[in-house]
Amino acid sequence: MAQFSALAAAIALPFLGAALAPFLYRLLDDRVGLAGAAIAAASFVLLLTQLGADGTVSVPWIPSMDVAVRLTVDGLGLLFALLASGIGVLIFAYASEYMHGKPDLGRFYSALLAFMGSIIGLALAADLVVLFVFWELTSVCSFVLIGYYTADEESRYSARMAMLITVGGGLCLLVAILLLGVGADAVGLARFDLSAILANREAVAEALRARGLFVPTLALVVVAAGAKSAQVPLYFWLPGAMVAPTPVSAFLHSATMVKVGVYALGRLRPLFHSPEWTAVVATLGLVTMTVGAMLAVISTDIKELLAYSTASHLGLLVAAFGFDSHYGAEAGAFHLFNHALFKAALFLVAGIIAHESGTRMIDDLGGLRADLPITAAVTFLAALSMAGIPPFSGFYSKEIMFEAAWDAAQAGGGLAWLYPVTAVFASIFTVLYSLRFLWLFFGDRPTDLGAVHRPPLGLLAPPAVLAVGVLVVSLFPDVAVDLILDDAAAVTAVGPVEIHAGLPTYLSGPVVMSAITITAGVAAFPFYDRIQATLNRVRSATTAVHPTTIYDALLTAADRGSAVAGRGVHNGLIRTYVWWVLSAACVLTLAGFATTATGLPEPAIAETPAALVLVLAVAVVAAVAVTTADSHVTGVLTLGILGFMVAIFYILASGADLALTQLVVETLLLLIFLLVIEELPAFYGESDWPRVSRDVVLSVAVGATTFVSVLYAARDATGPPTETATYFTNNAIPEGGGANIVNVILTDFRAFDTLGESIVIVLAALSVLVLLTMRDRGETR
Repeated sequence: MAQFSALAAAIALPFLGAALAPFLYRLLDDRVGLAGAAIAAASFVLLLTQLGADGTVSVPWIPSMDVAVRLTVDGLGLLFALLASGIGVLIFAYASEYMHGKPDLGRFYSALLAFMGSIIGLALAADLVVLFVFWELTSVCSFVLIGYYTADEESRYSARMAMLITVGGGLCLLVAILLLGVGADAVGLARFDLSAILANREAVAEALRARGLFVPTLALVVVAAGAKSAQVPLYFWLPGAMVAPTPVSAFLHSATMVKVGVYALGRLRPLFHSPEWTAVVATLGLVTMTVGAMLAVISTDIKELLAYSTASHLGLLVAAFGFDSHYGAEAGAFHLFNHALFKAALFLVAGIIAHESGTRMIDDLGGLRADLPITAAVTFLAALSMAGIPPFSGFYSKEIMFEAAWDAAQAGGGLAWLYPVTAVFASIFTVLYSLRFLWLFFGDRPTDLGAVHRPPLGLLAPPAVLAVGVLVVSLFPDVAVDLILDDAAAVTAVGPVEIHAGLPTYLSGPVVMSAITITAGVAAFPFYDRIQATLNRVRSATTAVHPTTIYDALLTAADRGSAVAGRGVHNGLIRTYVWWVLSAACVLTLAGFATTATGLPEPAIAETPAALVLVLAVAVVAAVAVTTADSHVTGVLTLGILGFMVAIFYILASGADLALTQLVVETLLLLIFLLVIEELPAFYGESDWPRVSRDVVLSVAVGATTFVSVLYAARDATGPPTETATYFTNNAIPEGGGANIVNVILTDFRAFDTLGESIVIVLAALSVLVLLTMRDRGETR
């Protein structure tokens, strides 16, 4: 229980801070960022106490659905949670200086803290429902942070884009969770217990295959992860998100949020480990790695370059987890760590450059080493690590990824050799854009670049700490490997792992791949402008199929479709509103039956009492008579007959209380109708055949839907009581204190539902009043 308390506290502290942030801002002003750093540090320390631990702890949440607040402690979860909280300390400290004087800082820090808590919760979640909740919370917080500058149209556009893409991926994840629940239930496991599913992964995978759900579930997981982690073709939201403040870019879109999808793939890798997994995930990752790297080369803004480079490195991570050898698990865990360090540092450097020079345009910057010497040293370490130049940390993890690609090619042969070829091709562009970013400090200084001031310590210290981390891992990689990376890789692997990080000592295929990458990248750098121009021409020629172009076209089409539908649906006529509401309800209901039901049950007509048949026959006759009545009075009285027949039906079915309720309601409605009948407009003589025909079709559809619903919902009288009926029967007296089960259900077991239904009745009464006030409008359609 102590372990659960520590993990729960690590998750809860950021959310508590998020709730208090607006109040803390009033007390501390801009220094509220330091309070956020303290909260992040507290979570980081709590997580550090769990290093070396392993296991799952839980507290029941929704026992009837096998849902619990399950938290897991293992290498992968701790690695991701420690990155979120540890880098979070530096981001909050940086933001306290960078965001000085900005508006709405209470809202800003509240969203940033809630985001950090969501990432920690997701990293430690061992229940699929809990994981999904935190998954969606990251999207919501990201939406608020990307759209921080609410008055700016570009910020609002980018925030909406990120929300649509990531939440759409979340819906795919939700369906995948339900399918995984089917597989878990089939082998006798709690439906949403992720730790149990992974512990019995072979049985669950076989159950999914037996039902034809393995590939659909895999595909849904990949789409969800691809949307979150900016994989082709859903990568285009990530560069747009760079309109957010630099601390947001460094935290959400380089170190944590965009890795959520990668983390999910790593977590589920043992379950889906198969040829299909490698074919889909490894291919997707390498394509994204290539596309992102080329787009980074043609970027003209330093944050845009880093955004596309992030997409490229996320592709590398996805590809690593896609390869089925132990090298894939090792490369994925190692590069997850390395990328968080060097990319967060580079984003913070980009913020320093923009803050001190007043521009982010690459062509307007150069020779900054004289003005920003410490920043230049930080960039030197981080950029060369990003490029994968030995002996910097990024080289070690990329080399292991090359080993994974080479191993897959040797095992698969044929087209599988495209894996190492594509990896090398993409990595050449990685070297190019990394050197271009570094050249901002070592190139020539533009003549029109104004004075560049030294950054304050609050801006310089966080990226310097990250750079020191890069340096330590570069010099002593085994420290990080032994501390947590080996354990993290073991979680994603299906066999034994042992990360070997160091400079190569003999010639091999992966070493040749690295040599080609570095040599070609360095040799091509003098021709950077020509390469950039060529890639720009390719991009211009393919603008029509660019994801952003397609996204904008779809939005435009949706707006136009909404306008057309709005004119047809919202035309001010009550008849039209009723028609659309009822027809939509019928379609959704019948679609639900069509996708889940196995066949209509046979109604027990032979066992129906004669009296019941007679009552129902009279009700049918009354219903038909209502439609042929030639006056309001006749129609209302005939409708009353129908209502009283329903009451008699309840009596014959031993539902005396329901019959009494029906009689009271029917009598009151009859009196109300008769009292206001003179105020009602006369419609009967003004309807034309097209409208009447449409109403007839709708009436038949509603009746048929109700008939089918009753057949499916009604219990077979010859069968045993359902589980629900048995529960209420056994618990009505001891828990509800009443022998009338229906009343106990309404007033005790479903009291809030009854309250909601009462509110609906009040709303219906208000609607009647509105209709009465509209009686003089002369509506005839």
